[in-house]
Amino acid sequence: QVQLVESGGGLVQAGGSLRLSCKTPRLITSTFNSAVWYWYRQAPGKQRELVATITGGRNTNYAEFVKGRFIISRDSARKTVYLQMNSLKPEDTAMYYCNRDFPELPWGQGTQVTVSS
Repeated sequence: QVQLVESGGGLVQAGGSLRLSCKTPRLITSTFNSAVWYWYRQAPGKQRELVATITGGRNTNYAEFVKGRFIISRDSARKTVYLQMNSLKPEDTAMYYCNRDFPELPWGQGTQVTVSS
């Protein structure tokens, strides 16, 4: 049963923008609202790394390598977490995934972001 559906990736030139979405169709709203949500990414041959975090109170935190460029947000009505990515760089190329804090959900398929130079 798919619980995380990531979308919005694509091929973009350096300096461009993308908006990723993470839908959580099987979660009830209260469960979605109470969770801390994360966006991660994994480039080929590299370990998965944390990109951004948003709490139930909408406090956010970002990895240094995306600070000032990416914005994480959440929509309770849509039970969706977003990642607005601006000023993209070739090194942002990776598969992007979302998940929550404990208990972690089964990982979705992710969405591929490719940034050309």
